[in-house]
Amino acid sequence: MINLAIVVVLSYILGSIPTSLMLSKWIHGFDIRTKGSGNAGGTNVFRVLGWKSGLFVVAFDFAKGFVATVIIARLFWDPTLPFYNRTPFDDFTIIQMICGAAGIIGHIWTAFAGFRGGKGIATGAGMLLGVAPVEFGISAAVFFIVFIAYKYVSLGSISAAVAFPATLFVRYNIFGDQVHSYKTLIIFSLCVAILLIYSHRQNIRRLIEGTEKRILARKNVE
Repeated sequence: MINLAIVVVLSYILGSIPTSLMLSKWIHGFDIRTKGSGNAGGTNVFRVLGWKSGLFVVAFDFAKGFVATVIIARLFWDPTLPFYNRTPFDDFTIIQMICGAAGIIGHIWTAFAGFRGGKGIATGAGMLLGVAPVEFGISAAVFFIVFIAYKYVSLGSISAAVAFPATLFVRYNIFGDQVHSYKTLIIFSLCVAILLIYSHRQNIRRLIEGTEKRILARKNVE
């Protein structure tokens, strides 16, 4: 179990790096959580600091999920695994998904910023690219279509989170495509989708009430 604990802790620490908070404090001298929506995610950085800072934060947060899934999962992985696998799931895919989930949890509840982080969409996207690039591509397309149509990042993010397991289900059960580790991916992607929807619960409330803010232009940070 030591190997598993090590990769989980490393993934959580990587996910916990508060990119937006570090950028806003070190360069602009304020806590990004005191401006805009009060969230420490890339969307609020786009809104408050502009597209260059927003793009940097999103790219870094995306890399956190990808590195946790593709690199950290392999650093200490033992082919024998530290437990007897009684499940029908592929061994290494389980480790990848656990590491990716740990990275997302670290981003949402970062230990370096009072457990108040972002929504986890960019980090979750990095994880999904690492385990299922086809489904990731379709989910990314859904995000951009919804965002361009409605200008709500939150709505696009929620739609993309739902699109991933939906795409897996359709490919495997309707089109008969062979999807490696399907049983693992469909269960974990549903769990990730639920987690990301939960992290957007306030956005969902504002969308229903019609008070959610669109991404239109940068606001003055002064």
